[in-house]
Amino acid sequence: MALETWLIKVKKTISHSFDSVLTTQHVTKKPIIKKSSVGVMAFEFASLMSKLLHLWQSLAERNIARIRNESVWLEGVRKIVSNDDAFLLGVACAEMVGNLKLLAESVSRISKRCEDSNLREFDCLFDEFANTGRDPYNWLLSLKDMEAKNKKMDRYVTATATLHKEMDELIVLENGLKKLLRSTKDHDAAIKEQKIIDLQQKLIWQRQEIKYLKEKSLWCRSFDTVTSLLARSVFTILARIKLVFGLGHGYPTSLPRSLSASAMVYPSENPNICTFVSGPLMKDPPQLQENRSSTHGFFELNSKILKPPSTTLGAAALALHYSNLIVVMEKMIRSPQLVGVDARDDLYSMLPNSIRFALRARLKGVGFSASDPALAAEWREALHKILGWLSPLAHNMIKWQSERSFEQKNLVPKTNVLLLQTLYFANQEKTEAAITELLVGLNYIWRFEREMNAKVLFQSTNFNGFLNSN
Repeated sequence: MALETWLIKVKKTISHSFDSVLTTQHVTKKPIIKKSSVGVMAFEFASLMSKLLHLWQSLAERNIARIRNESVWLEGVRKIVSNDDAFLLGVACAEMVGNLKLLAESVSRISKRCEDSNLREFDCLFDEFANTGRDPYNWLLSLKDMEAKNKKMDRYVTATATLHKEMDELIVLENGLKKLLRSTKDHDAAIKEQKIIDLQQKLIWQRQEIKYLKEKSLWCRSFDTVTSLLARSVFTILARIKLVFGLGHGYPTSLPRSLSASAMVYPSENPNICTFVSGPLMKDPPQLQENRSSTHGFFELNSKILKPPSTTLGAAALALHYSNLIVVMEKMIRSPQLVGVDARDDLYSMLPNSIRFALRARLKGVGFSASDPALAAEWREALHKILGWLSPLAHNMIKWQSERSFEQKNLVPKTNVLLLQTLYFANQEKTEAAITELLVGLNYIWRFEREMNAKVLFQSTNFNGFLNSN
């Protein structure tokens, strides 16, 4: 009874302390947090900032040089995607513009809640800036200012992420205290009292930490302050893209030349030797050259570049499926001796009709024996060569898709995989020919391994029989 009475008193005390904290928070927060503060939307703002920071970093000189000097020269890209530099760079540029456009749409949606009428018109102003370069409110930042804003946004993102973590921890502590109070198990009264006191103290510290983080993070910033920061970053990133890729002559002349990539690469007569020069990657994507006099807007023209031709895997909606198929074959080719009949049948069930027909034609007339070690070695070498250039595109396709899946949509991409480095723009006929070749070779070395294992087993059985007979 004494313990029960004491617990009732503790519950009343805790309830009173909760009410006191809430009352205190209302009293102290009103002068600090403005009516237009973002509050719980801070986490959405932090996600947008993270993506803008990542996009800006992808436009750094070293990353742009990597695109020009490495990405477009991947063996798989040249074999089954395209060997046209202008097309590949146009795809890279259009993808970056498309990513920025998606982020700008999120900023536009949020800007409707701003008090500043100019910010509420962000969508119209951004389209005008993209089409004409007009920047009536000087939202475009210099390189120095952009770097300073990036550091500020990075601090906001870090603090907001920590806030989210600490708020989750607060829920865990509160639930732990409630569970302890509801517990009917026999405990020593003094021990239980001490546990409750410890949890109460942790709750007080946790709430103080959360209050501090709210003041340091985006939680207490106003919609206008945060939206202005995002809007100016979006303007500056678009100008950076235009300058780096040389998209026309409409970008503002106020953008410092220091923003241009000073280590851009143009191909020389020898494709293996690159000359470093200052300037943009390309003058104009082919589609933009053809539509220079078109009335279509900047974003419409760029979206057309990302539409895959009818001969590609992207148009046939087979890019991801073929990527998974190639990865499965890659594992089987590495360890053909571990592939069972069921796994082989599962692989065959993954094949579309076009590859099945091609495979049957290639295997027609092939004998059932696969006992030639020299031929098996040749097939292994040929398969590894094909996988050497085809497998990276397949893995890139899976990475690219996973980063854009529903579960990952609020996270920052962990890689700089571009669409041109995947199977999305790969020629369907050429890709299917390479996959068919992999299947034919896999079929031979799989049968070779089975025959060798059967031969070893047969010899071992005969040898054991000989020993037993003697």
